Amino acid sequence: MDDFDSRFILNFTPTGMIPTREMTPHIPIQPDEIIAEVIEAARLGVNMVHLHARDPKTGEPTYKKEIYSRIISGIREQNKDLVITASTSGRNFSDFDKRAEVLDLTGDAKPDMGSLTLSSLNFNKQASINTPEMIRMLAEKMIQKGIKPELEAFDLGMINYAKYLIRKGLIKPPCYFNLILGNIACAQADMLSLGLMVKELPEGSPWSAGGIGQWQLRMNAMSLVAGGGVRVGLEDNIYYDRQRTVLALNKSLIERVVGIAEVLGRKPYTHKETRDLLGLTG
Repeated sequence: MDDFDSRFILNFTPTGMIPTREMTPHIPIQPDEIIAEVIEAARLGVNMVHLHARDPKTGEPTYKKEIYSRIISGIREQNKDLVITASTSGRNFSDFDKRAEVLDLTGDAKPDMGSLTLSSLNFNKQASINTPEMIRMLAEKMIQKGIKPELEAFDLGMINYAKYLIRKGLIKPPCYFNLILGNIACAQADMLSLGLMVKELPEGSPWSAGGIGQWQLRMNAMSLVAGGGVRVGLEDNIYYDRQRTVLALNKSLIERVVGIAEVLGRKPYTHKETRDLLGLTG
């Protein structure tokens, strides 16, 4: 491998919108819990974090910018260089003002990036609605606020739509992609699907791959072999083993990925290198 291929983005997804304390006691929900796990993850090699916020009283997903502010500011008090992405997911919230509220944060609470799912999709029990108008509005607001999109692609069509947005000037290279495979209604978690998606990425696009549920480890390993980055965390998968007998810790999932990377002669970018790769300043 050359020097570029030896480094990779290690994107940490600590919480998500689905896991509850009833499902696993290890899911961080309170702002202080999320902050603590992110700081620990950064010491383990994580160079990017994909944040979801939860209501501290109910544990339910929330779009409220004051809660995101507590989390992001708390992380930056201890680590100013980690790349921070805030979710604008449409899985629970369909209103633009709610989804975009986090993009109004400023100062130390301002996220570096905002998630941008590139089409609507069905999960096994729920839909995530992302209309062309919604995607355009979110992309435009990110440009206005100086926040880069973290592009989420679950199949080839979403990558094609990203190219359309580039042509329209709504997203600007370098474009970072999270390729998420194994969802029941999208690209499946196999080498052919991953290879096709990587082949269709805009030239020069950094990317990471993740897998839904039992497919997380498979896609993380495939991505490391293929020269890509990794998306890993309890958001996508709460079990350590494929048989679903051992509940995972975020720490254990990260350590396993870093161990696989070491065997392959790869290691995560430093935080500064990640910022330079993604064209982030400040």
